[in-house]
Amino acid sequence: MGESNSFSLILICMCFLQVIVGDDQLAPALYAFGDSLLDSGNNNYLPTWAKANYYPYGSTSFRFPTGRFSDGKNVADFVAEFLGLPLPPPAMSPESSGTVTGLNYASGSCGILPATGGILGKCLNLDDQINKFQSLVEGELTHHFGSKKDLLNYLSKSIVIFNIGSNDMGAYPLSGSTPQQFAQILLDHLSEALKRLYGLGVRKVVVFEVGPLGCTPGVAKMTPHFGLCSESTNQFISVYNTQLDATLKDLTSTLQGSSFVIARYFSLGLDIIKNPSKYGLTDTRNPCCEALGDGTSSCIPMVPGCKDVAKHFFWDGVHQTEAVYKIESDQCIHNSSFCSPLSIQGLVEL
Repeated sequence: MGESNSFSLILICMCFLQVIVGDDQLAPALYAFGDSLLDSGNNNYLPTWAKANYYPYGSTSFRFPTGRFSDGKNVADFVAEFLGLPLPPPAMSPESSGTVTGLNYASGSCGILPATGGILGKCLNLDDQINKFQSLVEGELTHHFGSKKDLLNYLSKSIVIFNIGSNDMGAYPLSGSTPQQFAQILLDHLSEALKRLYGLGVRKVVVFEVGPLGCTPGVAKMTPHFGLCSESTNQFISVYNTQLDATLKDLTSTLQGSSFVIARYFSLGLDIIKNPSKYGLTDTRNPCCEALGDGTSSCIPMVPGCKDVAKHFFWDGVHQTEAVYKIESDQCIHNSSFCSPLSIQGLVEL
């Protein structure tokens, strides 16, 4: 075969491969916003004490620390795999430049309110994350797509996930507000952020409830209570989650063409913790890694985690194991009673 014919065949094969890869993608991109429950390494690039850039973090799936606050993948990673997309890189990393299949803006220790997490150093609060996404849309993505129609089509079909609010809960005791008032302060701020995304062209958004923090070793071991969890902590979180549900329904009804989905993680988390064998787990009380603060905080550097990590709910004093994140993501992808009113599969099919 001649040299020119060989080159033509290579080009044809490459184009065919691109079509195949494109057909395998259920959405053009996945964008993640939130805190350490979704952070894939943004805090590695920030001056903060809230980092997971050391062993044993990342020891299950990646075999090295990536900056994820777990032994392996988190929900954003599993959702990306389902969508046929690369794992969204941290927006702060050099590898994020030129990426059009999605980015991860989540930042450990940060929250909805601008002041949340500041005591540990610099993190990307909700406003910072939305600002960076807006800059991406108005800069790189506008240049990449050329026409506004193509850009808006891309944004409207992309999936956006949020997991944020857990760190803000610590500010409630100092707020001087009732639980309902403080929850509304958070949700007013979150609602404005979601409206900004809608204004940029985003239409498909999944927002995770705040989970049962009263059951984490970081709270349960530090708070006087009876039973497995701190019920007072969980009761306050339930107030927030109830109002979150109403907020998302209101946004969907008022913003034309939008779908704001709630991921009901609070009740699922409680069920896993109280009925571990139902989900293939054996330990829902103790962290898998040797954690600082008598098991209530981050993993002790360079100390191996437990051997049966897939049987544990908690990786450290606050965060879940990859096994639990897999349960969460599978539920959200396929179960429209968990991610309601539409599963991620349902969002893709809109």
